[in-house]
Order: sequence, then C-alpha cells, then structure tokens
Amino acid sequence: MADGSIDLVQQVRSHLESLRAAGVLFVPRGEALVHAPLRVVAKQADVAPVVAPEQEDPLETRQRELEVLRAEVAACDKCSELFATRLQTVFGTGPLDAEVAFVGEAPGSGEDAQGEPFVGKSGHLLRRIIAACQLPASREYLFNIIKCRPPKNRPTTTTECANCRDFFRRQFDLVKPKYVVALGLTASKLLTQKGGALSGLRGQVHEYRGVPLVCTHHPNDIENDETGQLKRETWDDMKLLLRTMGREVPK
Repeated sequence: MADGSIDLVQQVRSHLESLRAAGVLFVPRGEALVHAPLRVVAKQADVAPVVAPEQEDPLETRQRELEVLRAEVAACDKCSELFATRLQTVFGTGPLDAEVAFVGEAPGSGEDAQGEPFVGKSGHLLRRIIAACQLPASREYLFNIIKCRPPKNRPTTTTECANCRDFFRRQFDLVKPKYVVALGLTASKLLTQKGGALSGLRGQVHEYRGVPLVCTHHPNDIENDETGQLKRETWDDMKLLLRTMGREVPK
C-alpha cells in the first residue's frame, strides 16, 4: 500500500476514535450525490407573446397613395397659365378597381368650378350612356388627362399634356380599371399614341398599359351634333366595349 493511502487510513481511524471519545457511536452512511440539471422556469411576465406582423390592406395602401397624388396635383404649378387661371384642379371620381375608366382631355368651366369631372350637360349625357350599357352602378372611374382647365376651354398644348402625363399614369395605375374608354380625339391620340382622325381609331380595341381601350366621341361633341350621327357611332363603340367585356349588348 502506498504511503499516501496509509496516511489516509490513519486519518480516518483517528477521526473515528475522536468521535467515539466524544460519545458518537453511530455514523449514517451517506448517499452518492447526483448532479441534476437545473430547471429554469421563466415567469409568465418574462415571456413575451409572439405576435405576427399585421398585414396591411393593399386596397387601403393604394387609396392612401391616391390621396397623396391628389395633393401633389393640387400643388402643381408646372403650367403657369393654367395655374394662374384655374379655380382648382380636377382630379377624378370613382372607386379603385373600377370596371371601366372614362377618360377625357381636360376639365371645362363646370368641372373647374365644382372640382369634379364630367358635370353639367356632358356629364349627364355620359351617365345616360353608361346607364344604357347596363354597366354596374358606381363601378366607373371618371377623370381627365389634364387636371386644370385651359383658359376659355381652348385645346391643350403638347407641353401641358407632357406636364400631366406622369400624374395621369400614376393615377391610372392606382385605380387599376379593367377597361378604359377614351373620349374625344385628343384623349384617344394620347392613350393610343397614334395620329390621324378619330374615325381611324374607332371600331377597334387598343391597349393602354395592358388594359383594353376603346375610343369614341366626347359627350360635348355629341351634344353639339345636330345630325345624330355621333350618337349612333358612340353607341356602336359602346357595343364594342361590351362585347370586349364579355357582357350582353342591350337590345
């Protein structure tokens, strides 16, 4: 036995003799120590609930962006003459995801006064045309390419159209109409990017930013036509629109 082991035995015996001398006659056998892993219990208050991020409604986002665009248009002063003579800008009316968008060239005096497109006689005629097509009520979006009335309702200039082009495109993309109707020669040429007379643009389906486009007469021109020819041609254009939409043409 090694010297270290002898010393340990002697130390144990001396300790036991000391206990016996002190009156301790029994020493209980100890149990082996077992090292158990510590259990950490988190308090309820320490555990934060996992909350999924709230999904924003895309329709509400587009509506908010449309209102931001409306404010940009109202503050625009790119066309100095229009800015100096207008009463207010005329942005547009109707729902997002419109079934059909009707697009004119620019506001007239009534639109400039009320701040809404297609009011007065031309607006009433347009709504009668929409009703005759039996299109869903309140599913149309009405707006113009130019947002300010030209003085004395003169034709718009190339510069004015260019200044408003980005506003119109952004508005169109936010509204997301399923079909679009260009009213009058200027709107038809701007949306189709084709020249010539309106007669050469009517009677066929074009496309604007991936959306089917039909060209027809402006309600003002129909009102001023005493022959009734423009009214008949406009109805032919509306029947083309309805067939393109896959809707029944009213008798």
